Amino acid sequence: MTINRRELAGLGLASALLPAWAKSAKADLSGLPALSGSRFDLNVAAAPVTIDGRRSNAVLVNGELPAPLLRWREGDTLALTVRNALQQDTSIHWHGILLPFHMDGVPGLSFPGIKPNETFTYRFTLRQSGTYWYHSHSGLQEQVGHFGPIIVEPADGYAEPFDREYIVQLSDWTFENPHRVFSKLKKMSDNYNFQQRTVGDFVRESRRHGLDPTWADRRAWGAMRMNPTDIADVTGSTYTYLVNGYGPADNWTGLFTPGERVRLRFINAAAMSIFNVRIPGLPMTVVAADGLDVKPVTIDEFQIGTAETFDVIVEPTADAYTLVAESNDRSGMARATLARGEGLKAPVPALRPRPTLTMKDMAMNHSADGHMGHAEMAASPSADSSPRHSGHHASGHHEGGDHASDHHARHNKARHHDHQRPVTPPAERAEIRRGPGVVNIAEDPVNRLHERPLGLEDEPHRVLVYSDLASREPNPDTRAPERTLQLHLTSNMERYMWSFDGIKYSEVDGPIVFHEGERLRLTLTNNTMMPHPIHLHGMFFDVVTNDGPNKPRKHTVVVKPGEQMSIDITADEPGDWAFHCHLLYHMHAGMMRTVSVKSHQHG
Repeated sequence: MTINRRELAGLGLASALLPAWAKSAKADLSGLPALSGSRFDLNVAAAPVTIDGRRSNAVLVNGELPAPLLRWREGDTLALTVRNALQQDTSIHWHGILLPFHMDGVPGLSFPGIKPNETFTYRFTLRQSGTYWYHSHSGLQEQVGHFGPIIVEPADGYAEPFDREYIVQLSDWTFENPHRVFSKLKKMSDNYNFQQRTVGDFVRESRRHGLDPTWADRRAWGAMRMNPTDIADVTGSTYTYLVNGYGPADNWTGLFTPGERVRLRFINAAAMSIFNVRIPGLPMTVVAADGLDVKPVTIDEFQIGTAETFDVIVEPTADAYTLVAESNDRSGMARATLARGEGLKAPVPALRPRPTLTMKDMAMNHSADGHMGHAEMAASPSADSSPRHSGHHASGHHEGGDHASDHHARHNKARHHDHQRPVTPPAERAEIRRGPGVVNIAEDPVNRLHERPLGLEDEPHRVLVYSDLASREPNPDTRAPERTLQLHLTSNMERYMWSFDGIKYSEVDGPIVFHEGERLRLTLTNNTMMPHPIHLHGMFFDVVTNDGPNKPRKHTVVVKPGEQMSIDITADEPGDWAFHCHLLYHMHAGMMRTVSVKSHQHG
């Protein structure tokens, strides 16, 4: 049986036996055990772990939670031999890494998977740098610890200097068997939602909006058989939220010396959780998104979708700061500390009140507050993907000033975005297969890239929105798209059915076809009431925030409820690639497709 650092800690032997990196982050800039070089041996095996003093079972790589940090260098050719010591198949997907499709690690799509007691060697040459991660693409293994961080050092040095760095890998841990979690969701999709609206909520909203509009709102939600507090499928009622494998009580700590510029590499390796991240009292300057450099933008809070990465630079001066990663439904948080010395802590803020969805999130009403709307859904969505929403929810960037002036800045910013309407080629519309898996079709979806995420609309501080991001260097391909494909995110939440265009993965007739070398626009329409982090394997895409040459380039983008947004893709990687929602149980339920990039040679 593998005994790791948590087991040793439980035996009281940590101080005597553990290396420096396990006792604190000061001895290694990453704060995690690291493997470097060009040849790696990785062993996947079942092992016990202890989290916040409670024992559980896990699937670990080299006995570590998270898996070891892999430090690579741009331009190197790697050989990574993975041995499967489990009793079931396993795999490793190199999330965000550009490589030949047969090295991408998706069983049944790019390779057969790794059988028990067998090995597989991944080989590829690094063509990029930045912050990435790796995880299993087999079953629900990612939920039980099969994930780890990657840093690819740039060949030509960093654009933004720093003195120290830490990986901050966020995840969610359940002591339940993940297959039991999925089974519960299939039986009752709101099984883990203990934040339902109450009579007290009704009274407060009636005072604010009036009795008749509030009653109409409740009646509309009831007619749709939906719950406006259904923000996260799996919540803090079963999840413990982790930083680098440590629960809130464990309090992972990263040390700093005042005056240092500290790079924090945030990775959301959660199975089902979207986090709102802030460090009270410490501004953060975002310098990279999904591994690629962006023009620096200073903020106080950002949302990180499942599978996204953000690099920020901070300049701490106080004795200690609390790093807060609050789940977007406010049912729990991951917590860590940045401190100038061992044992120092800062106050831990209380969870903020949980937000509620509105008719706006179902693309049914786009008034200033979005609380009241139509009671019926239309049969087909609007094709307009331009920003048309009120500036009330856009991000402001005042260093100071009152809340009203911040809202004024947001309004002006949103008006600026209204004048940057992307020119979109006519869409090749896919018909939505109507049936038990599709309950709603968005009546009037709009572009929401300039809007703050749910629950952060009225925060007085600076909140990152996608339209704040701009690639540091011009996009490598600035051609206008030759064609546009449209894809709908669809669901029956009550039955826990998730799909694209009303078709779950097991029922798809064939792949989405891209042609090698073409430039195309993929328009995504979210017909569900949940945000979805959508991930494309094998290629980066440009998020269409404007018509300029510095669109943010990403591999994962969160599509808000009721949103219609577009990404531009250059199909330069032949092969078959996974395209899916990165909420693990959504993908498991069928929200996945294959993208096939057809080469000129093979047609």
